[in-house]
Amino acid sequence: MRALIALLLSCFAAVAMAAERAPDLVLRGELTGADQHTYREVPFDVPQGTSRITIDVDYTGREERTTIDLGLLGPGGFEAQDGFRGWSGGSKRRFTVSATDATASFLPGAIVPGRWRLLLGIPNIRPASKATYTARVWLSGDDEGFGPERGLTAPLSMEDRWYRGDLHMHSAHSDGNCLSASGTKKVPCPLFFTVASAAKRGLEFIAVSEHNTMSQVSELREMQPYFDTMLLIPAREITTFSGHANLFGVSRTVDFRVGSKQVPDWNTLLNDVARAHGLISINHPRRPNDETCMGCGFTPETPVDMHGFQAIEAVNGRDAERADTGIPFWENQLNAGLRVTAIGGSDSHVGTDDPRDPLAGVIGTPTTVVHARELSMEGILDGIRAGHVFVDTEGSRDRALDVLASSGSARAAMGDAITVARGAVLHVGVRTKALQGSDITVTIDGRPFDGVPVKRLPANGEMSFDWTSDGKPHWLRVDVRSTEGKLLILGNPVYVNY
Repeated sequence: MRALIALLLSCFAAVAMAAERAPDLVLRGELTGADQHTYREVPFDVPQGTSRITIDVDYTGREERTTIDLGLLGPGGFEAQDGFRGWSGGSKRRFTVSATDATASFLPGAIVPGRWRLLLGIPNIRPASKATYTARVWLSGDDEGFGPERGLTAPLSMEDRWYRGDLHMHSAHSDGNCLSASGTKKVPCPLFFTVASAAKRGLEFIAVSEHNTMSQVSELREMQPYFDTMLLIPAREITTFSGHANLFGVSRTVDFRVGSKQVPDWNTLLNDVARAHGLISINHPRRPNDETCMGCGFTPETPVDMHGFQAIEAVNGRDAERADTGIPFWENQLNAGLRVTAIGGSDSHVGTDDPRDPLAGVIGTPTTVVHARELSMEGILDGIRAGHVFVDTEGSRDRALDVLASSGSARAAMGDAITVARGAVLHVGVRTKALQGSDITVTIDGRPFDGVPVKRLPANGEMSFDWTSDGKPHWLRVDVRSTEGKLLILGNPVYVNY
C-alpha cells in the first residue's frame, strides 16, 4: 500500500511539474572531487518588478553519495538586509521567497533587483566523482497565486468529486486565541493548533483567513507536507470600516484601506483584486457595524459594483437560523441578476474544540462542500466560481446534496445555467446522502415553490419534480431542512434563462 501511495504521489508531482509554466532561467554547472567541503555561488540577475523567486534544483551523483546543500543570497553583502535569505541544506529541492512569504528555512522580504546568487554547499563528493546540477528559476512579476512554480506541492488528490472544507478561520496571526498550556489564561493561538483541529474534524481543505495580513503563509507552506490529506489555502479577511471580505488566491499585498486617498471606495479595491485574478467573498454581510462589531456588516458609503464579488458568506458560524444570517443578503443579489456563489465559514477564533465565541462556529461548522476537478487551491476556487457548492450548516462529515436539472438534452448542476423555452418543462432530480427523513424545500427567485410532490425524503434519499418555464430568467434552489424546519443543507441555484 505504501508503495502504491508513493507511486501516486510521484504521478501527482509529475502532473504539476508538467502544468507549470516554463522557468525564466536555467542555471547549470559541474562539480568534481575538488569541490569537496566548498561553497559555490551561482549568480543570476533579477529584473525590476520581480515579486517572487522560486528555484528548483536537481543534481546527479546521488548514487555515489554526492550531496549538495542549498541557500540563497540577495544582491547585498552576506550580512546586509537584502543579503542572506536562507539555507535549507539538503532538506529541500524547491524553495520560494517573496515579500509576503517564503519556504521554511528561507526569509521573506523585498525582492530587490540586481545580481542574486544561488548558494551551493558541497558537504560530500568523492575524489574521483563528477556531478552536474540544474537549477530552474522562476521570476514572477504579478505573484497572483500559489501555483507549483511558487513552491507549492502537487494536488493532494486528482479525483473529480465533492470536497469538504472550512473557508474562514483565524489564528495567532490575527485575533485567534486559545487557553495557554497551563489552562490559566487566554493567549494568541499557534497556527498549528488551528490546522490540527481542522484535520481532526476530517476536513479536506481549509482557508486560514487572517485580518489584512498574509504572515501565516510561510507557516502554511511548512505544514502542508505534514497535513497531506488536507489542503491549506492561504487567504486573508480584508477588514475595513464598511465591511469584511475574504480574499483567496492572491499572495501579493492588497491595500485594504477603503475610504482612504489610496483606496477611495470598494470598487477600487475590487478592481485591484480582479487584476490579481483573486476570488473575493463578502463575509457576514448582515452583522451590525457598530461598537459591538466594528465594520462587520457590509455598509459601503458609495455604490458598489457587486459583479466584483464571486461569492457571499451566506452562513457564518452558527447563524443559519439567526436574524442576521447572510442568506437574505445573498438572495437579494440573486434577484438583482447576479450569479454569485453562497459559501459558509466557521469564523473560528479559538483554534481548538473550545467553542467560547458566542458568534462564531467551531472549525468545520458550517462546512462548505465544493465539487472540484482536483484537491488543489485552483481546483477548489474554480469550483466555487462555478457555483458547484452546497453548505452543510451543522458541519456533518457525510451529509450531501446533488441537484441535476434537465430540459431536453440540456443539463445543469448547482451553479450552472440552462435555457428552457416558454412552456417547456424543467425536470429536477435531487440526490442526497445521510439526510433520509428530512424535508426538501425549493425556492424560486426567493419564494417557496409548492410544486414538489413529496416533501419528505424517502429512504434512498432521492426525489424529483418538474417546473414549467415561462421563458424568463429565474433562479431555482433546493435546500434540505429537518422535520422541525431547521436548515441543514443550503444549496446553490440552477440559473434558468440567464
